[in-house]
Amino acid sequence: MGKMSVDLAISARRARRVLSEEPIGSSIVDGLIEAMRLSPSCYNNQPWNVIVVRSPDALEAVKANLPRGNSWALSSPLVLAIISKAPDDCQLSDGRDYNLFDCGIAVGEMLLQATSLGIIAHPIAGYDPIATKKVLGVPEEYTLITLVICGHPGSDTSMLSEKQLEQEGQRPARKPVGQNFHEDLWGSGF
Repeated sequence: MGKMSVDLAISARRARRVLSEEPIGSSIVDGLIEAMRLSPSCYNNQPWNVIVVRSPDALEAVKANLPRGNSWALSSPLVLAIISKAPDDCQLSDGRDYNLFDCGIAVGEMLLQATSLGIIAHPIAGYDPIATKKVLGVPEEYTLITLVICGHPGSDTSMLSEKQLEQEGQRPARKPVGQNFHEDLWGSGF
């Protein structure tokens, strides 16, 4: 499959849940990694650590820590575990730890790359982080920020709840620009 433009990838990207169990080829995985590797970060610290989970045993161990609401992810052939710790990036004088922002940028760029390659990449917060860190061997001082569930588009919707099935069919509503974008001053609208 050929790549699509950035504009098209932005408009096409969705947090879809219907995945095929078809393996994701190494060249696609390499493309996802490269998109993250080249993303910007504070002083080029690159604070992300990514565990590419794709062996059957590792996938089973990670998926055992998903709640029922994320059972749709059980068919995923690839999970990216995004891990960081604050001291690995800029820690600013007002208390901001920049590692979460920089990891978010890297994941965002990877999501667009996945979309451009025809792959679903869906970050989730719903998992047992302590148990998942343990099965992945993540040191205690690191934060497991998110799991990105990846797969080719599928057709089996049996793992989806009614609400998830409804969400699959349409893009969730977005706030109007004037509600959370401001010009020159908070509350000014845009």
